Parts: sequence; structure tokens; C-alpha cells
Amino acid sequence: MSTVPESPAEPIGPKYKEEEEKPQATVSKPIKHSNIHILPQTPQLIALLTMIRDKSTLRGDFIFYSNRIIRLLVEEGLNHLPVISSSVTTPIGHTYSGVKFEGKICGVSIMRAGESMEQGLRDCCRSVRIGKILIQRDEETSKPRLFYDKLPEDIAQRYCLLLDPMFATGGSATMAVEVLISKGVPEERILFLNLIASPEGIRSFAERFPKLRIVTAFVDQGLDEKNYIIPGLGDFGDRFYCI
Repeated sequence: MSTVPESPAEPIGPKYKEEEEKPQATVSKPIKHSNIHILPQTPQLIALLTMIRDKSTLRGDFIFYSNRIIRLLVEEGLNHLPVISSSVTTPIGHTYSGVKFEGKICGVSIMRAGESMEQGLRDCCRSVRIGKILIQRDEETSKPRLFYDKLPEDIAQRYCLLLDPMFATGGSATMAVEVLISKGVPEERILFLNLIASPEGIRSFAERFPKLRIVTAFVDQGLDEKNYIIPGLGDFGDRFYCI
């Protein structure tokens, strides 16, 4: 029996409904760190998460609903990038004072599960450059080990959206950030996008890298004795890529 504290529950439903008319649903644990942003726990998000957590959800549906959440994460992540003033002229000759992103961006996926998030980034950012980092556990030391990286040559001049759907202990993400920093990427130019995280893992990660920003859909109950996220959703990569 797990001793991990239960996640909070709240009434979930449209705003015009009375609280007593809404069903109770498990919502994300709050994490009080200024560099962690958790997506609003809306009825849409909770419904999508319910679908991908269900072990009976078929692969095609798992991919579809995961992609929906990934799109929400990417769109929210883009809101955390700096912008500068930009004025344009409309087709009827009037000036509109708006903004544009301050610099170039790129995506970096932590293979293999992180690759599932690449299409969501491409859907929002046309022709975006994407790099890859492969980190696996060393069987002798049980520690993460860098096996491969392929990154844009000018990555030090870009804002990097680091992609990984599941965050348990954070060993792979920590090493990935260290790789990016070693390539000249300033910590404050790294934005980590994630579907589900453990509270202990994401809290430690945020404290270790206080200048990067984290956008996650949900902070789960915790880790069990095998360091599996609970309640979790199983192996994301297997469910997304394997039949």
C-alpha cells in the first residue's frame, strides 16, 4: 500500500454551474515555485488526462488525446517567451501596434518519448529547428548517461523548448539541461515542457535550475518505491509508439 499523500480534488465543470452540480475530480498538486507553471485545471484538460491515464484507451486514441494536451502545453509555453514591440500596416492602411518574439526558438526532444511532442511544436511554429538528445540509464552505475546529441549549430543564440512528457526523478531532464548549458545556451533561455511530473522531482529540478521555466500539465501524487509516477499513465513512449 502506497504511503504517498493523495492529490487534491476539486469540483470540475463549466463556470456557470453551481459547485454542487459539478463532479469531483483529482487535480494537480500545487507547487510553490516561481519558475513552475501548471496549466489551469480546466474541464477540457482533466477530461483529456482521464483518457490517456485509462489503461483501456487504445493506442490511436492515446496518441490523439496526448497530442491535444501537447498542443496546449506548447501554446502556453510560447506565452513565456519574451516579445518586443512590432507595428504593422493592415490591408486598409491603418497601423496596428503589436508584438513579435524577441529571438529565434528551437525544440530539443529527450529521446524517445520527447519526440512525441515535436509535431505539436511544429503545428504552432512553422519550420522550427528541432534537436535531439538521447540519455539512457547506465546499467552499471544506475545513473543517466549521455549517448547522443544532435543540436542546431546556433543553439546558443536560440530560446530552447526542451520536450519530455514524463518527469519522475528528473535525471534525464537534468542532464539534458546540462548539455544545453555546455553548448552555450543560457539557463534563462531554456523552457521545459512536460505532461506529467512528480512533485519531488519537479521541485528539485526547479531549485537546481532557478532561471529556467517549467510548464507542465499536471503534478501527480508522487513516486512509489520503484520511482514510478503514481497514479501516472504507464510508459508514455510504449503507449505512444508501440501497438
